[in-house]
Amino acid sequence: MPSTTPQQVVATLTRAAIFLVVSVNSGPEHDATVRNLCGGLAALLRAVGFRDLEGRLSCVMALGSDAWDRLFGQPKPKDLHPFREIRGRHHAVATPGDILFHIRATRMDLCFELATQIMSRLGSAVATADEVHGFNYFDDRDLIGFVDGTENPVEQAAIDATIIGDEDAAFAGGSYVIVQKYLHDLSRWNTLPIEEQEKIIGRTKLSDIELDDAVKPTSAHNALTNIVEDGKQLEIVRDNMPFGDVGKGEFGTYFIGYARSPHRVEQMLVNMFVGQPPGNYDRLLDYSRAVTGTLFFVPSATFLENVTPETAAPPTADPASNEGEAEDNAKLQRPPSGGSLGLGSLKGESGLP
Repeated sequence: MPSTTPQQVVATLTRAAIFLVVSVNSGPEHDATVRNLCGGLAALLRAVGFRDLEGRLSCVMALGSDAWDRLFGQPKPKDLHPFREIRGRHHAVATPGDILFHIRATRMDLCFELATQIMSRLGSAVATADEVHGFNYFDDRDLIGFVDGTENPVEQAAIDATIIGDEDAAFAGGSYVIVQKYLHDLSRWNTLPIEEQEKIIGRTKLSDIELDDAVKPTSAHNALTNIVEDGKQLEIVRDNMPFGDVGKGEFGTYFIGYARSPHRVEQMLVNMFVGQPPGNYDRLLDYSRAVTGTLFFVPSATFLENVTPETAAPPTADPASNEGEAEDNAKLQRPPSGGSLGLGSLKGESGLP
């Protein structure tokens, strides 16, 4: 079986990032422009990154379901579908977006230069759906004051959590990613006593120690985002970043979660927004509102390098293995009308990003 090289999904966390989501304009000439960038992204990344070899510049390019159909057709990653909105006590919205560029580096100028070069190559082929410039905050904390990403898997565990293997051999080396932009009501949040904030998050604010189960509410953020199925914890890799616009009074967190199956992140979000059991929702959502939501597939670097403007990239393994539903997705039913995940849309999942 031909070997594949994943994109830098599990790159080391950095101090700066740009999250760029674009929509592809209609027209075969625009499809060809996007395919041309797929094949040339690695060279573009090398050219910009060479300006500071210690800057750890990386870029993950991921594609939405509709864009995949347009650009590549079949075979298609078996778990790729549009983001399914979730309606519970709060609402996880689904928003447009065909391509995600997750650009990371130790310096924002490197991220900015690569984003500029990418958009210059794409030109009129795309329209920007969302652009967020993230930064590292004190002690790797979110703007709400808590450390973010403490339980991220590392090294081989991170690869096992994010990189597709034999379960979809035609797309081995790929991954899935869900992104959401959250806006915080810091004025209300900061009026809460620290002890109440800690119970909402499930950790101490200063020392970042997980609260004991005897005192931690079942609605705590880290309780609802801990997914265990068949006695095994299903992990994801997050690279969330704070962002803000002080002049507009806008303060937020850009959530980005990578996993080898989108079911893992979807179940976390259902637990947060609907509750586990239903009604026992994440109280952080009383102070933090999701304003975007999109799901993408991250093809392997090998796949991207094989793309030409005229033709889709050939699969890197036997596409016959693409048949059937993923075991991880077997418990996630098709959503009801409108592509929504509601209270009755899941079969007996256990309880959270």
